[in-house]
Amino acid sequence: MTGIRKRVTIGFLSIVTLLFVSGMISLFELGQLSNDAEMLMSKNRRNMELAKDMFEAMYLQSNAMAHIAVLGERDGYDTLCLNGLVRLETSLTAAYDNSKSNGYLDSLTLSVAELRMLTETFLANVRDENAGTEDENALTAAAARNWFSTRYETSMAKISEQISGYIAFTYKGLAPRAEQLSRNAYRAVTPVLISLLVMIAIVLMLFYFVMIYCVNPVLGINRGLADYLSFKLPFAVKQECRDELQELKENIETLINISKQNKA
Repeated sequence: MTGIRKRVTIGFLSIVTLLFVSGMISLFELGQLSNDAEMLMSKNRRNMELAKDMFEAMYLQSNAMAHIAVLGERDGYDTLCLNGLVRLETSLTAAYDNSKSNGYLDSLTLSVAELRMLTETFLANVRDENAGTEDENALTAAAARNWFSTRYETSMAKISEQISGYIAFTYKGLAPRAEQLSRNAYRAVTPVLISLLVMIAIVLMLFYFVMIYCVNPVLGINRGLADYLSFKLPFAVKQECRDELQELKENIETLINISKQNKA
């Protein structure tokens, strides 16, 4: 026969086990969700940093080229111009490593290669106003300014547009991943909600069985014993008793019978 202590212990341990298992599942899912969100944000932040570096490299390169082509100043600006190109290419390579597939990067690579060829050709042919001798085949100041306003600025505008497209593509790629994170969040919360509903049902059932098999029999035994002691009414318990409560009822009846025999 299963005793009251064992029944109550099994009931409460079942609740604890259910809550523990569901909690562990939810913690695991939330941990995965946190890692996915952190990875997504880190990757997107890296893309934005690379795009910023590319724009800054463009500015440095464009500023140096303006001094060379428009103002005719070459002292130190050749190096700055080439350094800007190197920084742009380095950021572009890092962007490739950070992105699985991006059509804008392919087009941007071609445009940057075109810009390098354009820049190196110009630097090789532009006339140095401060040089002691002048090359007859070198570009004049007017031709250099015309080259800057037509070919160079057109190329830079194209690169700028492609970098902006790369940024837009990056943000667009966040949508499906954000949706996946949302599904993962629901999956992480679902075990807790299910456990909560099951726990409520178990608690209600436990309340019912405690009232039926414990509280009501105890009240019935107490009332029957009080009626016998106060009014000498027969000891009778209408409620169904089980396990130790049934033994308690039988023991009380035995004591009452022994008491009656002694009085007789």
